[in-house]
Amino acid sequence: MRVIETRAGLKKQHRQLILIKGAGDLATGVGHRLYRAGFRVVMTELENPLVIRRPVSFAGAVFETEVEIEGVRARRVTWSVPNSKDIVEEQTLKEVVSNILVLLDQGIVPVVIDPFLQIRPHLKPDVFVEATLSKKNTGVSTDLAPVVIALGPGYCAGRDVHAVVETRRGHDLGRVIYTGEAIPNDGKPGPVGGYRAERLLKAPGAGRFKARVAIGDIVSAGQIVGFTGSEAVKAQIGGVVRGLLHDSLEVKPGMKVGDIDPRGRRDYCFPISDKARAVGGGVLEAFLALE
Repeated sequence: MRVIETRAGLKKQHRQLILIKGAGDLATGVGHRLYRAGFRVVMTELENPLVIRRPVSFAGAVFETEVEIEGVRARRVTWSVPNSKDIVEEQTLKEVVSNILVLLDQGIVPVVIDPFLQIRPHLKPDVFVEATLSKKNTGVSTDLAPVVIALGPGYCAGRDVHAVVETRRGHDLGRVIYTGEAIPNDGKPGPVGGYRAERLLKAPGAGRFKARVAIGDIVSAGQIVGFTGSEAVKAQIGGVVRGLLHDSLEVKPGMKVGDIDPRGRRDYCFPISDKARAVGGGVLEAFLALE
């Protein structure tokens, strides 16, 4: 371990490296909490992340090169990303890992466009966290790292991974499961202000998404908030736009492109959510317990 100085004084900087697959809002809550606890954090993302809560997602670094969320900076690692599982040249991967290590030494969270985890064997993480909320096992197993943790349903602790962290809102949110699975996905969004599916903005058709509002704007029921191709996306309820897809991304019919918070609190749009913090605390507990 090495010691670094912070505004609050001195703290220990742990040498364990944590690789997180995904950099959306929940994954960011995990990464942010682990970073604040003194661990080295690396995150991977898709070339075109479909993140909705962009102000609190390190995935924003893919579009903006660098973002800062609640005092923690994240930066995109640029390289020629393979479009398939084809083997990448050894030298290329070594160069990518070298760039990652430079950012870690600067206290920056690297965000790597690496959908097939090509860097993992070379990075040799101490912990691997599956944080894409895919709700099904996408090939994750306990041989990916000494400690493997998954978020939400689709994984069995003790078989697929070492631990699962509950992601459904309610009494068990953030609970660590060491044997068994999280609550099954029922396909229903969690309630916010008494609304469930009504608060979601979904693409009425296929095409490029183009927003007509911004995150933090107040909208009314029936208002046009954007377009997918030539078809209008309308808010079903009134409230504040809490999440919105990045402009110009291709979407399919029925795909989530945003959400409305009926509570109308603009200040809820920009900090990490209570849910993400709770899940992040569960991952930290699981790692410390399993280590």
